[in-house]
Amino acid sequence: MSILDNKVTVPVPVQGTPEATGQLDDLLALMARLRADCPWDKKQTNHSLIPYAIEEAYELGEAVQGDDDEDIKGELGDVLLQVVFHCQMYAEQGRFDMSDVITTLQEKLVRRHPHVFEAETLKDDAAVKVRWDEIKLEEQQAREARGKSKRRLDQVKAGSALMQAQDVQKQASKLGFDWEGVAGAVDKLDEEITELKHELTDKSTIEVKANIREVEKELGDCMFALVNVARKLNLDAETATLTCVHKFKSRFGYIETQLAAAGKRLEDSDIIEMDALWEAAKQHERSS
Repeated sequence: MSILDNKVTVPVPVQGTPEATGQLDDLLALMARLRADCPWDKKQTNHSLIPYAIEEAYELGEAVQGDDDEDIKGELGDVLLQVVFHCQMYAEQGRFDMSDVITTLQEKLVRRHPHVFEAETLKDDAAVKVRWDEIKLEEQQAREARGKSKRRLDQVKAGSALMQAQDVQKQASKLGFDWEGVAGAVDKLDEEITELKHELTDKSTIEVKANIREVEKELGDCMFALVNVARKLNLDAETATLTCVHKFKSRFGYIETQLAAAGKRLEDSDIIEMDALWEAAKQHERSS
């Protein structure tokens, strides 16, 4: 690595065709080479990479659901690439480098685990969670002292709509804004579905499209209410949805495989035949 200033280092691009060594420094040098010589990599910015980082995180989740080692290794590598890519660009800007990111992470892990690295003794995972939240509050207070004040729900992390919805509800619940039990959440879901039906029933496609923003709001209300039901049942809405997506893809794959065995394509089939194969896929799941 070459020194940019007293703190930040910019990796020196690797020369020639590099070998896969499994070493972090070699990966950083490879990324530096891509930034120097690849037209696509050269034009990227930290902001332009944001969608890719989100996409790779989702693909990692899908790979874990599939439980294939090669796929998981590949997707973990893609997530790591996003970290390396961002660090390379921030180093080029003289702001920080990979060493700073790793140091920050190490400090945070030690700071948030006093029961591991210090004399504190916590009896179970619930106590660990309480202490974790206390430490995060201390960190937030330190941020506020630097002028980074936040409102109560600003602590909800960026993520998918389902993840944010569940976290918003969770934080509001801590402040007493919540149903007492799951029944209230289910009643609210029924209410929202009724309102959505009102926007759709006995209306032509043209009328629905003309009022599409209102339909969108009602649909969002239904999804938010359904997330609330999941939360009241101590289920993760994102995981539940991903499980459903994986199940749907598996069953649809079964349909495609069975049609191919009969010498047919999906485009050559109809809904009746595909629905029958869908039911067969469900039976296959139960028997396997």
